[in-house]
Amino acid sequence: MIHMPLNYRGALVAVSIIAGVAGFLLPTGLGKGIAGFSLTGLLEVQVFAVGLNAFLKETPQLSINNAQMNIDLIQISKNSNDSAAVAFMSYTNLSSVLKPNLFNTTNNTVKTMMSTVISATLPRTANQTLTTPVNFTVKHTAEIDPSGTLSCVYWDATQWVVYGCDLLQTNSSHSVCSCDHLSTFALIMQTNPPSYDESDPVMEQIIMVAVAVGLVFLSLALLTFAVYRRNPRVTNTAQINLCISLLLAHLLFLLTQKFMHYIEPQLLLCAVLAGVLHFLFLSAFVWMFIEAVLLFIAVKNLTTIRSKVKESLQGKWLVVIGYVAPLAVVGISAVVVPDGYGSERCWLKKDFLWSFLGPVSFILAANTVLFISILIIIFSTLKNMKGEILRIKRSESDQRLFRSVALKAMIQFIILGCSWILGFFADSSKALEIVFILLNSQQGTFIFLVHCVLNQEVRQLYMKWWRGLHAAQSLSIHDTTTATSEL
Repeated sequence: MIHMPLNYRGALVAVSIIAGVAGFLLPTGLGKGIAGFSLTGLLEVQVFAVGLNAFLKETPQLSINNAQMNIDLIQISKNSNDSAAVAFMSYTNLSSVLKPNLFNTTNNTVKTMMSTVISATLPRTANQTLTTPVNFTVKHTAEIDPSGTLSCVYWDATQWVVYGCDLLQTNSSHSVCSCDHLSTFALIMQTNPPSYDESDPVMEQIIMVAVAVGLVFLSLALLTFAVYRRNPRVTNTAQINLCISLLLAHLLFLLTQKFMHYIEPQLLLCAVLAGVLHFLFLSAFVWMFIEAVLLFIAVKNLTTIRSKVKESLQGKWLVVIGYVAPLAVVGISAVVVPDGYGSERCWLKKDFLWSFLGPVSFILAANTVLFISILIIIFSTLKNMKGEILRIKRSESDQRLFRSVALKAMIQFIILGCSWILGFFADSSKALEIVFILLNSQQGTFIFLVHCVLNQEVRQLYMKWWRGLHAAQSLSIHDTTTATSEL
């Protein structure tokens, strides 16, 4: 349940005091009194009081902070057989707490707060039954979308609802709401989600299938690394943790998108999942950067039997960097912009994307530079090789060697995350968007291909395992046949 901040609850106490002041202004219960106060940048309150026999030619109008209210306070006073007072309040920042997304509707729409949050109450009034609906005129705080739908809503415990409130009229700058009760009110506009949020069955299927395939190969790569965990020629800390981060990130993304219609209405759960996804993807990118640095060091020391620098980077410090750095970014981002998580697709809100795109852009730039440097070193080393074998069979061996290096380099380009650069241009072309999805959902597939399938030691392990499995099956069939013949 969402509670009103202390500043605003304290203001309600002050309303009662001001209502007393306004009532004190009434001579012998006749006439009218008015008083008010303002908390700069937070709250503005106006209280209007009338005596039992007050004579007014028209319904009084209260005006505060771009909002007006018309209420038949004279009739309310007569029904109470006593003086009556109304307090009209405008909250400047309350919309950041009572968010428009708390307006639950059957349609999947984007909600935008179109007014300041206002509230009305009848302090020091015995009979608070309204004789006629109360009209509120509110000034728009955002530009109206011609295709959008405006709703006058009021706060009901935990959400915005429309029951008892109607939109009388509207123009480009103001709207008039009519409600049959007093409460906390606002004006909310509903618009259709952007085109990229609209369900595209074909694109959705492509994403789901691609991510699922990537998850399978990530699992196979992790299984292989677990078997060969003590062999530095097969795996290292960066590869294992990169696979773990990608596996968890893609799995959570897949489940979130699959059950989005259940998750999205749960705002807290949606925001938490967005934060976890933020951390996992940032962690994956940090591990891509670490892998690029380790690969650069390994290539730089091709002529050295063992690199002490690389050996020092294989310890526990890598785990600290790989997970603490992204956790720090997420923590600082959440403190700076606490409402940045939980968009319509349970991701980062548009004005909060910098907390993801900033670190990712830096890592992509660094990895691209490292990748180009690695290519230059490799091809330069191969070109300068003067071995006897290459001199004898230069044409055939060179072509095969360079093809192999070029293929692995292309795959390594994707493993290091450099292909994520396509994401900055994916909106311009549907075909480019599909290529982006296919390449980056298959990072696990390419990791499995380079570090498992194209690794001779791992292939030998697979063959040994396959022969053992085949032998076990043959032995089982032989034992079954023998037992059957003995019967």
